[in-house]
Amino acid sequence: ARCVEDEQMLQAINKANPGSPFMYVVDTRPKLNAMANRAAGKGYENEDHYSNIRFQFNGIENIHVMRNSLQKLLEVCELKAPSMSEFLTGLENSGWLRHIKTVMDAGAFLAKAVAEENASVLVHCSDGWDRTGQVCSLAALLLDSYYRSLKGFMVLVEKEWISMGHKFSQRCGHLEGDPKEVSPVFTQFIECTWHLMEQFPCAFEFNERYLLEIHDHVFSCQFGNFIGNCQKERQELKLQEKTYSLWPFLMEKQYLYQNPLYKPNAVNIVLKPNTAPFNFKFWCGMYNRFDRGMQPRQSVLDCLHVSMKQKIELEGTVADLNQKVTQQDQSQSGASFILPMKFSIEEDSSQSQVLGVPQDYMEEQQILLANGTEEVIETISDGNQERDKVTDSSFSHQSTLNNIDCLGLVKLNVQVDEGSHQISQDTIEK
Repeated sequence: ARCVEDEQMLQAINKANPGSPFMYVVDTRPKLNAMANRAAGKGYENEDHYSNIRFQFNGIENIHVMRNSLQKLLEVCELKAPSMSEFLTGLENSGWLRHIKTVMDAGAFLAKAVAEENASVLVHCSDGWDRTGQVCSLAALLLDSYYRSLKGFMVLVEKEWISMGHKFSQRCGHLEGDPKEVSPVFTQFIECTWHLMEQFPCAFEFNERYLLEIHDHVFSCQFGNFIGNCQKERQELKLQEKTYSLWPFLMEKQYLYQNPLYKPNAVNIVLKPNTAPFNFKFWCGMYNRFDRGMQPRQSVLDCLHVSMKQKIELEGTVADLNQKVTQQDQSQSGASFILPMKFSIEEDSSQSQVLGVPQDYMEEQQILLANGTEEVIETISDGNQERDKVTDSSFSHQSTLNNIDCLGLVKLNVQVDEGSHQISQDTIEK
């Protein structure tokens, strides 16, 4: 049936964007499904009644097809010892990656229409809380770098999924109900986000673990964010008073979800994913992470995260040492200064100092190494033998000196530059 109110609304939206002579109306369903709905009295917009409007069908299947597809995929994952052909054939027959590609194509189309054609886009499906949320969320990730941050992704889920009325309780099967209402709609969005992270590893502030944590708590029901089918139900259940929110819990552990490859200066960049079939792959981190038969896997990003953390700690140590050097430089008097080595060095001194002579046997000397650690030299008198023991964080060395002729002499030629405080060391052995 014709709806005059809808026609007037679309015309008002079109006039609100004078930069484009037309607007898109995107129907996320397959066109065949839309035509079947029209026969049932529902249908879709009649192009004859709308001017300056372009219609686009994206062909995303309904919740029943997606549920069956995931079930077939899980059956493949549960095979104990599948051959290569069995695994690939089962993956293809499930059609899961094909559906992921269709959702990704729809999101890329929306982003291109807004960014390149400067057009307004109206998106809908049969109901508006499943495929519409998928497509609009992906388009927001592609268009706005804010939603690719830790906090921005929380805002995106809260805005496009929770507030817009995605039926989490029914789609995730939280309660006993109609099993035909269960469908992995939100799971597909999380997986599409992971595929974007694989293509653009430097564009997202969060890592794979962040996506898995959110996805797990959608089904855990430990937090009130994803309980209920709409905001009205959550208000009636008083979930805000009786439950906790997931977002503060994640922010307290945000160091676990940081992407070490993230470049925060890459803002205002529209992502243009390549949706060719070879860019889509099986997500082992989601579907096989609890498989005991697989060898333990260590993420490369986790290794980079640990390395960056160590780098920050070392930079802090260097800053503290530089501060101590500056304070020492300010407190020195005349042309001499005291190093933390229990001996003093005169500026431009050519005198040599012998280590290990009797008067130094019971002393302990600390020398600062280049890597920030301390080298501790202990000299112990043991009859006619002298042992020099050198202890370092990276190596240990012992040498036994039987006679004074084998005594190692270390000559320190110290050249002090007031600007850089560089010390050069020459070693002479007899």
